[in-house]
Amino acid sequence: MAGAATPKLIKELRSQSGAGMLDCKKALNECDGDIEKSMAFLRESGLAKAAKKSGNVAAEGLISILVNEDNTKVTMTEVNSQTDFVAKNDDFINLKNEITSHVQSTGVSTTEELNTTTINGTTFEEYLNSRIAIIGENIVARKMVTIGTDTGVVNGYVHTNGRVGVILAATCVPEAKEKTAALLKSLGMHAAAMKPTVISYNDLSTEFIESENKAIIADIEKLNIELHRLGKPEKNIPLFVSKSQLTDEALATQEEVFKAELKEQGKPEKIWGNILPGKMDRFILDNSQLDTANALLSQAFVMDDSKTVEQAIADVDASIELTEYIRFELGDGIVVEEEDFAAEVAAQMAK
Repeated sequence: MAGAATPKLIKELRSQSGAGMLDCKKALNECDGDIEKSMAFLRESGLAKAAKKSGNVAAEGLISILVNEDNTKVTMTEVNSQTDFVAKNDDFINLKNEITSHVQSTGVSTTEELNTTTINGTTFEEYLNSRIAIIGENIVARKMVTIGTDTGVVNGYVHTNGRVGVILAATCVPEAKEKTAALLKSLGMHAAAMKPTVISYNDLSTEFIESENKAIIADIEKLNIELHRLGKPEKNIPLFVSKSQLTDEALATQEEVFKAELKEQGKPEKIWGNILPGKMDRFILDNSQLDTANALLSQAFVMDDSKTVEQAIADVDASIELTEYIRFELGDGIVVEEEDFAAEVAAQMAK
């Protein structure tokens, strides 16, 4: 009946279906305001409806990881939906698993390549549109990557909420493959939480280091002003921010500075050898803050923060060397416009 699509019902149907405002209004009017019938109406609208939904922003969804049986190949995908509600739906969960398996079997690395592949006797694009029509909102296989190894192992970790995923590869001696695979799972958990951007500080670009050097020093100087005001100990202001800047010359210069300080303090030269190593270790730590924020190997291991990730790896087996690391975070880079629902309802109801 006309007028069945009240603003309250439209909002509820949109929340459940992810469909557009006008689609929900039409479905409710066609189904006398019955939410369940309206959901069925939207699902049964077919591929034309799916194509219409393809213009809607898909910023929710799930990260998915598939590791083959012998840990030599791992695939990670980001499959987006419009709403968190649909991302929790079994149909969507099964779909993202099917997509991840298909990506691994075809070896594609972009959405454009994926759309041209064949799945279940049809193009992937047509296949996805048919699933969009059933699930009821736009779905996009946005990001995908597969890594493999002939001489080591791979593994991955997806956080329990499905919003963060990490995959890693490492080389090792043959007899260490099983424990390396287990370690990579733990390192995936670490990276999901700590968000490193590279494996080693050697992978940080010179331009990035130089720009961050000034920013970090400025932040500490600003913090020290507040600490001084509060009468608290001030932070050391670093000369550098990455171990890549700590050349032999820079370290030798700093050691001479420490020796001069010890001499001025009247410390006997015979005990300098006991004091200098600790001072130099602290200097290196204070002057490599960029590494601990961005380089996986330099970070304190979340499962035992008494050691770095690099030390934790060596403790498992000296032959293990990380070769690849990739982290996905759901919706990263997607711009979602804020919507004024009340204003939208008012505008659409007037049509």
